[in-house]
Amino acid sequence: MFKGTTILAVRNKGNVAIGGDGQVTFENIVMKQKANKIRRLYKGKVLAGFAGAVADALTLFEKFEKKIEQYQGNLPRASLELAKDWRQNKILRKLEALMIVADKEKTLVISGSGDVIEPDDRVIAIGSGAGYAQAAAQALIDHTSYDPRKIVEIAMRITASICIYTNNQIKIEEL
Repeated sequence: MFKGTTILAVRNKGNVAIGGDGQVTFENIVMKQKANKIRRLYKGKVLAGFAGAVADALTLFEKFEKKIEQYQGNLPRASLELAKDWRQNKILRKLEALMIVADKEKTLVISGSGDVIEPDDRVIAIGSGAGYAQAAAQALIDHTSYDPRKIVEIAMRITASICIYTNNQIKIEEL
């Protein structure tokens, strides 16, 4: 089983940032340190990040990209349609991954069990280090005036210092 992903999304002050580390781990071996788990989609207006098995996540990226194009950038609709396909398709159903997607208005988590979740708060994380990243980002958003990119950067560095499945090769995209 591949592990070693932390994806963090922070929405604040009219902006959103998503960051991911670069580590891919197989059992107790680091296989890759600079994987890119964050992508810009739909003319640069949508951000997406994945956690889970790499091949599964790349398949989902491809499927989501088709949905976001099909629904002309409508993030909730494209997310719901992907989740429906993911849950109903016998092959897709076996994919082990989670995605965070965001545009200027919404941040959503999409799961293979058919869930499309909009977080209550301005911070959401998925993957091996999700708990650490979310806690650090929540503290920063509540007690600093940092913009989302800075919060993601600091929280991911904190996570990398604690979680053995998260490294400090962090990539951040923002809208």
